[in-house]
Amino acid sequence: MRAFAGNSFDDYYDHRMADFPLPARALLALAVCLVGALTKLVWPWRMVDGRKLWDERRGRVIVMNHVSMLDPIPVVVSLWAHGQRVRPVYKSEFDGNRFVTWLFSRIGGIPVVRGTADMSFVRRCVRSLRRGECILIFPEGTRVRSQDQPVELHAGFALVAQLAKAPVQPLSIVGALNITPEGTHWKRPGRVWCKVGDCLEFGDLGVRGRKAQAKAMESLAMDRVYAMRDELRREHPGKL
Repeated sequence: MRAFAGNSFDDYYDHRMADFPLPARALLALAVCLVGALTKLVWPWRMVDGRKLWDERRGRVIVMNHVSMLDPIPVVVSLWAHGQRVRPVYKSEFDGNRFVTWLFSRIGGIPVVRGTADMSFVRRCVRSLRRGECILIFPEGTRVRSQDQPVELHAGFALVAQLAKAPVQPLSIVGALNITPEGTHWKRPGRVWCKVGDCLEFGDLGVRGRKAQAKAMESLAMDRVYAMRDELRREHPGKL
């Protein structure tokens, strides 16, 4: 890939982030520094057990709960600061805005067409994992704006990890839902906590068969996400 050479969005989805043109890598660095500093100031976030995230150097699928637009920022900023790149997965509906597509492609995002067998998405994620990049996925699919909102988990992240022979790492966030309380669009300052879990390996599941392993991994990973979320909520009462 060359700077100012008319690279397509697909070029960014299909190439490793280290091969992005210098302007795109500079844009990512600028965005990470500015957004990281701003969010640390307004919504001071802390990564509990962060070493589990940045000391692990393998490509892996990171799964976390989803309550606000802030959610991916602590992960992206923390990994970038430790020399690792993570590719957030985003719903293809955002591609209705060409500027958003341009921006997301430059920061490493990979779109997924929800509700379909999006094999282009699967192939791109598998290749990224095999190159040593991380994939950030929100299995809840959309932001959970209240505690009583029904949640339908979108399966598939385990299949991606399985095909790439990569581990799955659970991560939880609390406090971000307090930023935008239900019924308002105004943002409020407040503290946010993330908690990182240990990587989960398919070989440790004690389950045979590809489909059974994928199902077991999906269940175990999200159970860990919610268990860590509930632990953080007990430690920080009132944080959602």
